[in-house]
Amino acid sequence: MANITVLPHAEICPEGALVKARRGQTICEALLDAGIEIEHACEHACACSTCHVIVREGYSSLDTPDENEEDMLDRAWGLEPQSRLACQAFVTGTDLTIEIPRYSRNLAKEKKA
Repeated sequence: MANITVLPHAEICPEGALVKARRGQTICEALLDAGIEIEHACEHACACSTCHVIVREGYSSLDTPDENEEDMLDRAWGLEPQSRLACQAFVTGTDLTIEIPRYSRNLAKEKKA
């Protein structure tokens, strides 16, 4: 198990959070399992950039992004060198600290009732 520290995000996780993640689980799956509603418009298919996160600590423990992920990241708002798509970044057992960017490119964002 690894800990994912989620830095505060005004809408998605105002207080921040500490999430337990299994080795081999994606960051996106771990956040969703913990009730953190990170956007994921393509349902984990690496076909959008709505689950973009910035890995503030532990980036080097993640696998290298493939060309498809890099292409999708080019569409992400606020891209940084430590950016990853949460649906493509698999937890290795090393603790991570992530930041969910303030904005995403999801033009069809829906609010839950």
